[in-house]
Amino acid sequence: MANFTRRNFMSFAAGGTMMLAAGEVLAHDNDTKAYPFKADFPGPHDPLREQENKDLVNPPATDNGTLPNLRYSFSDAHIRRSSGGWTRQVTNRELGVSKTIAGVDMRLNAGGIRELHWHKEGEWAFMTYGHARVTAFDTEGGWFIDDISAGDLWYFPPGIPHSIQGIGNDGCEFLLAFDDGGFDEDSTFLLSDWFKHIPPEVLAKNFNVPVSTFAHLPSPKDEYIFAGKLPGNVASESPKKGKKSTQKFTHRMMQQSPIISAGGEVRITDSSNFPVSKTIAAALVEIAPGGMRELHWHPNNDEWQYYLEGQGRMGVFASSGQARTFDYRAGDVGYVPFAMGHYIENTGETPLRFLELFKSDYYADISLNQWLASTPVELVKQHLNLDDNFMSALSANKNPVVKNIP
Repeated sequence: MANFTRRNFMSFAAGGTMMLAAGEVLAHDNDTKAYPFKADFPGPHDPLREQENKDLVNPPATDNGTLPNLRYSFSDAHIRRSSGGWTRQVTNRELGVSKTIAGVDMRLNAGGIRELHWHKEGEWAFMTYGHARVTAFDTEGGWFIDDISAGDLWYFPPGIPHSIQGIGNDGCEFLLAFDDGGFDEDSTFLLSDWFKHIPPEVLAKNFNVPVSTFAHLPSPKDEYIFAGKLPGNVASESPKKGKKSTQKFTHRMMQQSPIISAGGEVRITDSSNFPVSKTIAAALVEIAPGGMRELHWHPNNDEWQYYLEGQGRMGVFASSGQARTFDYRAGDVGYVPFAMGHYIENTGETPLRFLELFKSDYYADISLNQWLASTPVELVKQHLNLDDNFMSALSANKNPVVKNIP
C-alpha cells in the first residue's frame, strides 16, 4: 500500500474523502469488484484525533498483527489543582502497558510548595520550565538544598524525604518519573497527613513541647501543593542545625557534552555520572528535521518516553511478525516493551526532543547497524540476500541519530 503525503492528509482530516491507496484491494473471487481503500468514515469519527494519529489511520504496509497501545498524552490526563500549582499523572491505569515507570507532570507557581514528603518509589525528575528549589535529608543525617533550572535533574531514592518549591518570577514545571508503573500520587507519605494521624500527646512527648502546640494543624487536603512565600537565597535558607549531606541529589544534564551524530545529538545520564540515581537511567535525544533515532533495541529494560517538543513517529517490532507505528507530539508519553526493536523519526520541520527512561542503574542499547557491521560478512549476506554495497555501508561505530546526506 502506497502512503499518501502528510500534507494531503489535512483535506481528509477536514472531513473530505480521500483514496489512501492507488491499487485496488483484492476481492475474494475474480467476479467481485474490488474498491480502493477510502478514508471516508461515513459513521461517527473524530477528524482531529485522526489527523494526530496518521499512522494508525493509514499505517505503513509493514505494520502487522496486534500490539498494545504505546502512546498516551498528558493532555488527556486529569489535572489536580491546588493553591500552589497543579499536577497530572500517566501511570499504568492510563497506559496499561507501562509497568516499569509512571510519570507526573507538575507545575508550581512562584512560591508554590510541594510539601515535605517521601515515597516507596525512587523519584527522578527533569525540569522543563523555570526555576525550583529542592531539599532532601539523607540516611546519614545530612541535609541537602539546591536551586535548579530547565534542563536540570534530581533523583531522590525510595524513602528519602524531600520538598520542591517554585522560585523566580513564574515558578516551574517538571516531569517526575517513578520506578513503578503502578505509582499513584495519593500514595505519597505527606508530613501534614502524618501529623494529623498522631495523637497530640504522642507528638508532645516526641518533640518535648506542650500538647497545645498542635491545636491548629492544617488539613492535609490543603497542603499537597500549597501557596507559599518565596524563599531567600540558598545560603540564607540553609539549615543551621545538622550537617550538609555528602550526596548530590541534583544534576546538570544540559552541561554534559552530547554525543553528536549526523542527525542530532544525545545526552546520557545514569549512575555512572549521577551516582545517586540507582533505579532510573535516562537519555535526552534531539533529532533534527529529516533525522531518525536509528534502528535499535534495549537489552536492560522497557523504555518509557516523554516528548518535549516537535513531532515524530515510532515504529515498533514485537517479533512474531508483529509491528505497529505510532505518532507523537510534545506532551505525549511513549512506551517500548523490553527488547522490542524500534526507531523514532522526526516527521516535522523543527527539532524533535524527547527523553528515554529506563528502570535501571545503567543505559544500554543495541544498534542494528553496529551489530551487523560486527558480524561475519558472509553470514549476514546469506541471511538477508544483500550485496557488497550494503555490507560496505555498515558502520561499526555507534551513530544513535542518523540522517541521509544528499
